[in-house]
Amino acid sequence: MSRLQVNELRTHGRGPYSLYIADGECVSLRGPSGAGKSLLLRAIADLDPHQGQVQLDDTPCTQIPAPQWRRRVSLLPAESQWWADEVGAHFAGRECPWLRPLGFGPEVMGWQVSRLSSGEKQRLALARALMNRPQALLLDEPTASLDAANVAAVERLVAGYRTDTGAAVLWVSHDAAQAERVGARHLWLTATGFEEDRP
Repeated sequence: MSRLQVNELRTHGRGPYSLYIADGECVSLRGPSGAGKSLLLRAIADLDPHQGQVQLDDTPCTQIPAPQWRRRVSLLPAESQWWADEVGAHFAGRECPWLRPLGFGPEVMGWQVSRLSSGEKQRLALARALMNRPQALLLDEPTASLDAANVAAVERLVAGYRTDTGAAVLWVSHDAAQAERVGARHLWLTATGFEEDRP
């Protein structure tokens, strides 16, 4: 079980932001383009400079080495990064239980990254992120390039993961209908904080 808490977080001249996500809870986040949604997620993941405090359970991120924090608090960016030619190299040879729920067979591990569509990259990046068994998931438009069937598959997978593990989830989406489906609470991001959003 994991709780994610953000206290008076400031980054790139924005904030302060304060947020609490209970264990197993999914909070949807929307806002206008340029509001800083991706920057906020990067700060929570300790990828960008910030002031204020971010805690997982009762442990501040400042007390955990950055690589370890990013395994526990996993950011799935809108555009994933791939550093090797083959898909399997990004999974360190380990069996991935989330391939089939996302529509892939084991043969995908031998595929060249260059042949992947943007939607396939999005789904595989989610599977890759879950391999670290994160205690919190920061999802930045994780279904933006997907058709309806694959959107549903991702939503089911994330819901099942947080139910099984108690992970806290912050889900950025431009889609009001999706935000309504996935989130127990709905927030709207402004330059200085959050407002309750009613998708």
